[in-house]
Amino acid sequence: MDKGTAMRTMASFRSFISALAFACIALPASVSNSAEIFDKRAWLADLDQVHDAMARQYANLEWAVFTREADLPGLFQAAKDRIEAASNDADARAAFDRFARKLGDGHLLFVWPHKKAQNPVSGASRCRSLGYDSASRAGMLVGLAAGYNAINTPQSADFPAGIIMSGSTKVGAIKIGVFMPQGFPALCEAAITTLALPAGKACDDICSNAVASWVTSRLTNELAEQIHALQTAGAQVLLVDIADNGGGTEWAETVARMVTPIRLKSERVDFVRSDAWASSFANDEATFRRFARTANAGDRVLLIRLADQIEAKRQIALTPCDSAPLWRGEHPACSWLGKGFYGSGYLAAADPSALAGKPWASLAFTPMEVTYREGVWRGPLIVLINRNTGSAASEFAALLKDNHAALLLGEPADGGCGHTLDGPPLVLKHSGAIFEMPDCARFRADGSNEITGVEPDILVGFTGTDGPHARAQRLSAKLPDAVAAVETKSRFSH
Repeated sequence: MDKGTAMRTMASFRSFISALAFACIALPASVSNSAEIFDKRAWLADLDQVHDAMARQYANLEWAVFTREADLPGLFQAAKDRIEAASNDADARAAFDRFARKLGDGHLLFVWPHKKAQNPVSGASRCRSLGYDSASRAGMLVGLAAGYNAINTPQSADFPAGIIMSGSTKVGAIKIGVFMPQGFPALCEAAITTLALPAGKACDDICSNAVASWVTSRLTNELAEQIHALQTAGAQVLLVDIADNGGGTEWAETVARMVTPIRLKSERVDFVRSDAWASSFANDEATFRRFARTANAGDRVLLIRLADQIEAKRQIALTPCDSAPLWRGEHPACSWLGKGFYGSGYLAAADPSALAGKPWASLAFTPMEVTYREGVWRGPLIVLINRNTGSAASEFAALLKDNHAALLLGEPADGGCGHTLDGPPLVLKHSGAIFEMPDCARFRADGSNEITGVEPDILVGFTGTDGPHARAQRLSAKLPDAVAAVETKSRFSH
């Protein structure tokens, strides 16, 4: 797999499972001893490190100032005051976590270190060590609605599905619990067996990428089969339930193209000006130029055009933009972010059949990392979202809504790009905490930053105190409105 492809594929799920990914980082001796002696100055130095990192590389800095209307200097001062008033490490950690909560960006967080665990090398234990955990998959909300009848197929364990009547309309419902392979440990075990990975050996990056690729391909096929099963059961409208789906990888871009015949155009993704992005762009440019040398005439034109565009982006990445005005609540003279690529890679839209078999296809258009078919479902489409739908799941919903391909039902969902470069983590020098913050931002068709949230077309009045059955009851009350709306739209579009 090309480096650029791996960068945006296997690394992108860090935003969803960062706690798992870094739970096994070993504590340096200085960190393990710091629990015995509380050092305020060292904790304040960590806070300064956070400030410096955000001032240089926080992708949503403009959003935080002008949309979130956060008082950044005030938040840092409050964190400093709490650290100075702290009497132990737990209080100091709480000051950092409070800072992240107050900022309100779900992709900006602190992952506190634990002692390094043993790395199991066989069977299910090996999958656990790679972060595979079915608990990361959300349960099916629509499955609790009155009148829902499940269908039982070989793929139902991974994608629960069934039929629910809305008046005289058969609604086929399918649950996507998470958009990353790590949510499916049984498939990880199958991958290890199928790929004949050597027993008794830890799974390195090449091994883990091979497992993830196999699982993602299997999931893509299973999803298509489950959609066909709903069609066979007579479904007239498809409801994709991504309530409580916390996100995952850019596989969400592939899935979105499977549930609609519309040729989707992905959101623009902007990047933080940095040496890391410049290096990434340089590698991708070189890859496209290398493939261009042996490509046919038509492909050569495309590859050279992409390489030229990437070189321009590299120059932008190398040109810093001073964030000082933003900390004063003012717009800088430069553009804080560089205009980058798309949620689907360097191409906003593409015909998968035209790219099939081309060795550079997945670098240009990330959905091509697996074999898929557009428009497996070609009828009216509803997507169920809620406040716990986030990251790549929000990307899925926003992509379909912005292309007028689906009606969104539920409540506003959090959005926002996470982490796309798989570089060394930013480790705070004293505490050893991993400081995670976005290095990219996705922009909707209307120009807004996706982190602002994804609004449903039909609002369901879920409350924070609702249990699962109460939520399902509220959903049932609004489902007929959603079905009527998409059926009316479908009639007029034809």
